[in-house]
Amino acid sequence: MNFLAHLYLSGDDPELLVGNLLGDFVKGRLSGNFPDGIERGIELHRRIDSFSGRSRHFIRSKRRLDESFGHFRGVLVDLFYDHFLAAHWDDYTDVPFQLFLAEARQIAEEYAELLPERLRLALPVIFAELLPSYRKIEGIARALQRMSIRITRPNRLGEGAIELRRHYNGLYDDFREFLPELRGFVNGKA
Repeated sequence: MNFLAHLYLSGDDPELLVGNLLGDFVKGRLSGNFPDGIERGIELHRRIDSFSGRSRHFIRSKRRLDESFGHFRGVLVDLFYDHFLAAHWDDYTDVPFQLFLAEARQIAEEYAELLPERLRLALPVIFAELLPSYRKIEGIARALQRMSIRITRPNRLGEGAIELRRHYNGLYDDFREFLPELRGFVNGKA
């Protein structure tokens, strides 16, 4: 999951952050089940995903990866982009990485009663283990191996870190062009 980019793009709005975190866990139409700010965050999450899927930089990154990964190439690029954001965090914000994670976790925990149980139970792992591990390729490799196991049909996600290593510079160049465009899009929509 590309949690980090969604959290980062939420700015200083706690409800937007919670909704952006919830985006992969809430399907279908929004019908007032959440506060307005959280629903705006869920909608923002969906717009970010849609923008990413159409971005020429994101598409170029997907094309760099071995075709045998199929539609999972998009999943890989999402995670690789979270790696680049985590690894180069200081290039994109003045807020220290660990402080950002601590504050985002605190906000998420304040809204825990609104989160699906699966997400609520995963918060400690997401913020204390998963996101900090994204700074290293080995952390991305472990995340991909866990994702691969959870998917019931055969997949090669567990081998995805090989593609990150193989195409690292090109993927990072794509990310550096992609993120400013995505931030501009979000700032016009949030």
